[in-house]
Amino acid sequence: MSLIDLTRAVVVRPEGLSGPESRAVTMLVEEVEKRSQVRWPVVSAWPPESVPAVAVGPAAALAALAGPQAAWATERAGPGPEGYRIRTPEADSPPAVLVAGEDARGVLFGVGRVLRLLRMRRGSVRLPAGLEIATAPRTPLRGHQLGYRPKTNSYDGWTLSMWEQYVRDLVLFGANAIELIPPRSDDDADSPHFALPPMETMIGMSRIAADYGLDVWIWYPAMDADYGDPATVEGALAEWEAVFRQLPRVDAVFVPGGDPGHTPPRLLMDLLGLQTQRLKRHHPRAGMWVSPQSFDAAWMAEFLRILSEERPGWLSGVVYGPQTRMSLPELRAAMPEQYPIRHYPDITHTRNCQYPVPDWDAAFAHAEGREPINPRPRAQAAIFRLLNVHTVGFIAYSEGCNDDVNKAVWSALGWDPDADLMEVLRDYGRVCIGDEHADAFAQGLLALERNWEGPLLANAGVETTLRQFQALERAASPTLRLNWRFQQALYRAYYDAYLRRRLVYESELQERALDRLREADRIGALPAVAAAERVLERAATEPVGQDLRARVFELAEALFQSVRMQLSVGRYQAIAVGRGANLDTIDLPLNDAPWLLRRFAEIRALSEEADRLLAITAILDWTNPGPGGFYDELGNPARRPHLAPGEPYERDPAFLASPLTGFSRPEGARLSWCRHAETLFDTPLVMRYRDLDPEARYRVRVVYSGDAWTRRVRLVAGDGHEVHPFLEKPRPVLPLEFDIPPAAIRNGELALAWHGEPGRGGNGRGCQVAEVWLMRADGRRKT
Repeated sequence: MSLIDLTRAVVVRPEGLSGPESRAVTMLVEEVEKRSQVRWPVVSAWPPESVPAVAVGPAAALAALAGPQAAWATERAGPGPEGYRIRTPEADSPPAVLVAGEDARGVLFGVGRVLRLLRMRRGSVRLPAGLEIATAPRTPLRGHQLGYRPKTNSYDGWTLSMWEQYVRDLVLFGANAIELIPPRSDDDADSPHFALPPMETMIGMSRIAADYGLDVWIWYPAMDADYGDPATVEGALAEWEAVFRQLPRVDAVFVPGGDPGHTPPRLLMDLLGLQTQRLKRHHPRAGMWVSPQSFDAAWMAEFLRILSEERPGWLSGVVYGPQTRMSLPELRAAMPEQYPIRHYPDITHTRNCQYPVPDWDAAFAHAEGREPINPRPRAQAAIFRLLNVHTVGFIAYSEGCNDDVNKAVWSALGWDPDADLMEVLRDYGRVCIGDEHADAFAQGLLALERNWEGPLLANAGVETTLRQFQALERAASPTLRLNWRFQQALYRAYYDAYLRRRLVYESELQERALDRLREADRIGALPAVAAAERVLERAATEPVGQDLRARVFELAEALFQSVRMQLSVGRYQAIAVGRGANLDTIDLPLNDAPWLLRRFAEIRALSEEADRLLAITAILDWTNPGPGGFYDELGNPARRPHLAPGEPYERDPAFLASPLTGFSRPEGARLSWCRHAETLFDTPLVMRYRDLDPEARYRVRVVYSGDAWTRRVRLVAGDGHEVHPFLEKPRPVLPLEFDIPPAAIRNGELALAWHGEPGRGGNGRGCQVAEVWLMRADGRRKT
């Protein structure tokens, strides 16, 4: 690739630029200087031909400049709203680069594209020669939620200067909107990390977006208990209007129907009609949007009826977010066409969320948790490309900078859904890490995503990923080592590798402990238990991977200093362990030691040797269904051959029609109880068996687990034979047994279907099954 040298260039800007256009020129100069220590002068007239020039501005204004190539800016039809054209000469021509915007945003995004393309190193700035780019976004709305609130894993520690830098970073990849959160939401009122009061920061962030010409949305939950009470409504109108009045720019307000908030659709829509009037007093062109999140079947039907029959004119559109009980295409088909849909994709969480990591290994799920540093470029691209066609765009749900890579992917694909994902990641590496390491870092991000694919125990690639990042670490400059995005990738690489080494080691220890139990008949139950216990204790007394663990803690401190990441409750005052504080869960047991140690205590309490030996046999035979029987560990993708799979991930990333792997951690539980298969809303969880003995009687033993303990489950066999009616899952966890009606088995085949209570709303969870044994109940052995 031929490059032109722009190290000694000047920036040519026409006179009379608007505020956002001027801000774009300033952004170009400052961001180049940050990465190269080269400060480009800014002039308003073409320099001599020998001086490289980078001309930036609206197309018409550039064409009026007396430059040798300025007429090119308008010699063809423009690319469209928010679009831009970039032209660079061939390598042997005078270096006069043009960045011509179709409008003010086009200027801004053209500058962002140039920054992504520049090859910047210390004292050197170059750009590919022979570029001729004309492009405009194909998705109108491309944004991200930036919530200054205690619940986030980093945002609550950011200053306004940090926010402005982050807005710039989002602009580089084509984002044209940010979404703010008001001082009162479902969060605590204060955070120990706040640099400014929430309202002051919200005003400042709105002003920053206005300065760059970006849209400002507000995520505004309806939090009051009863909007049927006129006094409550009046209070809400006054509270919201006070916020609207103080903000320099508001383009839209999005009110979630739930998560949080729980207001019947009729009352909610009446409230929002009134709120729209208050909104438009201060921001006349702002719109009001609403989502049917968490609605049960009855509320969803009422919501759709209001849209179809009443066609409220104040409503600008509908948002599709997490906890929506129908798919996005289904919602689009059920709504009047006059209302556009905005996607509200959760790109920040990994489990118990809208788009979970498919079949995630339990070690990752429990230790790294729901809100880890989570680059998932290929998965995010698949979700975007599947669903974006039904929307006018997106503002992504985010609770911190842990999802930074995912933001870049969504923004870039929002601009061009056909963009090469690898090139997007190289751009990310180039502009965020540096030109020297752009490709290696991009490949490393893909490797981190692969770390999470398949069983961790068998994934030797995790060690390869670590070695690749360690090579980058050794080659990194002091400045790069202080770069939070680089620190994040290192943290994940070290953390992943530490978990795998522990998992290999602790799995081996468990097998050795079980071997000691298998000697109980020969050496006695109590000596066998004591020997097994000593083996398990070696995980703590002789730990592995301590060098990796120490590096994880060093990087956690670096991330707190650089970007205010709160990776521990105790050390960094994170709001909760589940909010990204996975430093606090790094040493969670990765084998069945907690469950075994409890069983060992029970065995010691038995007075008879025969009973102790029987209890040891029960441990060793836990997964044995007996002759002619079957065992499935439904939370383990490698041990659930009878689970009906549903739709492939590429067609159902939200698992609305398919079973998914879920996670919980009951105290002292077996690992098999800490992961389960589950289905959402009204989708049944189905298992299918073949080649059963038609003359045998069968029983089913089932372990219910999960996090939705009060939601009842019903089990049906065959074509409607009830095995048990709706019941609450027992707590503490224990196996339940039921007879299978003989009529449910036909031609040696059996289907078992678990159903949650129909029509439920909220997150849709509840139908959660951890283990299933299908056992012959008549004592006959299959021949």
